[in-house]
Amino acid sequence: MLLAGYVFEWSGVPVPALVLQTVALLAGAYTFVPGAIRRLVRGRLGVGLLMTIAAIGAVALGHVGEAAALAFLFSLAEALEDRAMDRAKEGLRALLSLIPETVRVSRLNGEVTIPAAEVRELDILVVGAGERIATDGVVVEGRSGIDTSAVTGESIPMEVGPGHAVPAGSVNGAATLRIEATADGRDNSLTQIVELVEQAHARKGERARLADRIARPLVPAVLIIAALVAVFGFIVGNPGLWIERALVVLVAASPCALAIAVPVTVISAIGSASKFGVVIKSGEAFEQFGTIRTVALDKTGTLTRNEPEIVAVAPAHGRSREEIISLAAALETTSTHPLAAAITRAASDIPAATDVVEDAGHGLTGLVGSTHVRVGNARWLSELGELTRPADEMAGDGMTVVVVETDGRVSGLIGVRDELRPEAAETISMLNAQGIRTVMLTGDNQRTAYALAARAGISDVRAEQLPADKAAAITALVTESPTAMVGDGINDAPALATATVGIAMGVKGSAAAIESADIAFTGNDLRLIPGALAHARRGRRIMTINIALALAIIVVLFPLALFGVLGLAGVVLVHEVAEVIVILNGVRAARRRGIGFSR
Repeated sequence: MLLAGYVFEWSGVPVPALVLQTVALLAGAYTFVPGAIRRLVRGRLGVGLLMTIAAIGAVALGHVGEAAALAFLFSLAEALEDRAMDRAKEGLRALLSLIPETVRVSRLNGEVTIPAAEVRELDILVVGAGERIATDGVVVEGRSGIDTSAVTGESIPMEVGPGHAVPAGSVNGAATLRIEATADGRDNSLTQIVELVEQAHARKGERARLADRIARPLVPAVLIIAALVAVFGFIVGNPGLWIERALVVLVAASPCALAIAVPVTVISAIGSASKFGVVIKSGEAFEQFGTIRTVALDKTGTLTRNEPEIVAVAPAHGRSREEIISLAAALETTSTHPLAAAITRAASDIPAATDVVEDAGHGLTGLVGSTHVRVGNARWLSELGELTRPADEMAGDGMTVVVVETDGRVSGLIGVRDELRPEAAETISMLNAQGIRTVMLTGDNQRTAYALAARAGISDVRAEQLPADKAAAITALVTESPTAMVGDGINDAPALATATVGIAMGVKGSAAAIESADIAFTGNDLRLIPGALAHARRGRRIMTINIALALAIIVVLFPLALFGVLGLAGVVLVHEVAEVIVILNGVRAARRRGIGFSR
């Protein structure tokens, strides 16, 4: 209608032109005038109010076409902003769509199908081949491979069996699984991710606050300046000209683009990151993440798998590797120590043991048949004889040395180590390539810590750290440069809370760690860290560009409007085109360069 009205006007047919332009004005104004009035009633001034006053003033001066153009372009910019926000949130809705509508649950009278939202903790889910898992759970029966790529971004299927945790939204492989739900259907890892990300933009970051600080006083300031320009017209005796210029100034100085410069960028970037298992809890955390210059990593469970394994065995003369492991496993079957599980897993044959007694902090004693066996650390069983050198070599290579003694003589050594994650060294290399300093924090002894750090490529190691020591180390690092802390355990929570940005490894992380962190990873791949850092830095640059562009438009247009170089139509066109550019630039933050490595 606006275009048709202009065609009639240019053709010299004024009445149809005026009717069409008026209808176009009303249609465009309907999209923002009611909202502006409602905000004004609540005592809030907004950009919509400036546009409403400008449109009314233009009509009063007889410029209906210009008023209609203003209404059309402003409503178009508003629509594009809404669309940008919707697109940014599409990823969150896609996450929720990963939860199936119904699920089979095992009951005493057989299997029943119920809505996924009605699943309760401890329900036994029956998940067939190719079906999605409705909520978080633990496998209790069956073995299969599950595809977690839609949830965590990890493209390689994960083999699971009894005792393995599985996340909501994963796709089961070729075999049927029975899974005990560990979360309700309405409150699982996926729904929590969506809730966190939807709330993220409410906590605004530094640049969002900067934009708000500038935009909020600008609206009343613009109204005052426009009023002064109009008053000046009465003073100099040409009110018509200066009232028109006041309206043009009103539009030229309105902070439309500034108001949306940051929110579109933040929501786009956070929503995009969530698709790859990076849950950023706030806009503030996102912006701070883009400033990080140092990354501190916990060792156990973060750099390592937290699954100790036997990596070396040194039997004494006349003994075999299998014999040493079997003797140790016979005693360790009764122990809850993390090293015990590694030893019993490696044993092909576990003989029966009797009279087993545990000496806390040292080891175990017992009888295997008629043989008196002791299994413990080298400090408890210090006379290693011919095995002294192998013990030193194991310790120097980052292993925990378990000594096996039979009838008072050392029979062999078992070297157990919590192995580095396969991607740990690559991750450290990627961080170094970005100019990021890396630090390892651990409660382990220095010898083990330095051996593992060397294999990962980390030179700055802080060993034998208690939780308070880790927090103090992070405090010191933060004073030097913005620092991120990556951890997964309860003992990491103080350090996560102290860091500029705390990052929790979410799948196996403790609730305390996730609660203390600003960012949580739903996956386990450490390469998400450099990818997410690059994503945040890029988003921060886009925000800075948007704010600069929005301010530049105001600075340039204001004098042009004040001195009559540009009329209302020209200012409206330039202003709204700039707003569209800001929106489109903000949407670019959704691109996942460097974060979608597994794709």
